[in-house]
Amino acid sequence: MSTFDPTDRLWLSPPDVGQAEREALVAAFDSGWIAPLGPDVNGFEADLAARCGVGHCAALSSGTAAIQLGLELLGVKAGDLVLAPSLTFVATVNPIGYLGAVPVLIDSEELTWGLDPALVDEELTRCAQLGSRVGAVISVDLLGQPADYDALEEICQRHSVPLLEDAAEALGATWRQRPAGSFGRLGVVSFNGNKIITTSGGGALLSDDKRMVERARFLATQARDPAPHYQHSTRGYNFRMSNLLAALGRAQLASLDGKVDARRAHFEAYRSALADIPGLTFMPEDPRGRSNRWLTCIQVDPSAAGFDPDTIRQALANEAIESRPLWKPMHLQPLYAGVRMVSGRISERLFERGLCLPSGSGMSAADRQRVIDAVRAVASR
Repeated sequence: MSTFDPTDRLWLSPPDVGQAEREALVAAFDSGWIAPLGPDVNGFEADLAARCGVGHCAALSSGTAAIQLGLELLGVKAGDLVLAPSLTFVATVNPIGYLGAVPVLIDSEELTWGLDPALVDEELTRCAQLGSRVGAVISVDLLGQPADYDALEEICQRHSVPLLEDAAEALGATWRQRPAGSFGRLGVVSFNGNKIITTSGGGALLSDDKRMVERARFLATQARDPAPHYQHSTRGYNFRMSNLLAALGRAQLASLDGKVDARRAHFEAYRSALADIPGLTFMPEDPRGRSNRWLTCIQVDPSAAGFDPDTIRQALANEAIESRPLWKPMHLQPLYAGVRMVSGRISERLFERGLCLPSGSGMSAADRQRVIDAVRAVASR
């Protein structure tokens, strides 16, 4: 039986906020700029663009909205094919359907767990031979690890297909010292409540293309034409971030480096304490990049360990500790049954063996030890 109070629950990735965030929200409230826009939105966009190494940024209501707008800005139309990884959260793929386009799901590669560049190249070649129009390729920086942009950018440029980087989980990560969110024609980040920094809900679209970002802001604000009355020549969206949420985001962004350091420290502590367990391994890190280690993910090989990842998940749940399987690949989801899938072997194996452990930047060493002790208890049975 658990020795912990069931109300003392340890969450997977809770928001890490404090006095600075409270003060920023109060200051924005007292300024009178409550909604919809205001100086904190402008400031947050400038701060975020600078942090991600791009020229321009549009602060939006969610990362999902940012992907949808990004695909539209890249010219994706109904009937187009859009290549995307199968091993991701559904929010990466759903916007393809919002535009009437058709997803083509691509397997992962072993080192980054992101898009397999060889399969992307192979599929783009196949589509060209068939005369099928590919509107875009979406890459995902899974669990904070950037994909292989050395290969992906070259392949997309060679095939004249735009690349959109879904860096929803990777703010603060780098690839060859270049910030996540700065790859491809457009980058997307998320500030959902479980992300490394949060605005409670929100996202952003990033690019060096000023006109594209200005167009994103226009479309995200109901595409209102410049006129004294309400006039609309284009169908737009209600996708803008509010000034209050942007104020929270600015305070969170100021502490991003510390949050990355904390999550990387959790990863190293878990690996040091658990790496001797047979059949238990950790997500690798491509030496060309630096992950923000948004979530620490272990892999459990049941044939070597003598137990499976769900045994650990249930044991942690009994100790009031939240853990979660790795993303279930999109080609295994009922929603995307029948969608073309290129390979799938690696993403399926990663899902079957993967389990994400509590990784919040505010988690204490004592809380982390609770997780370690519970995992080791399973291994010692």
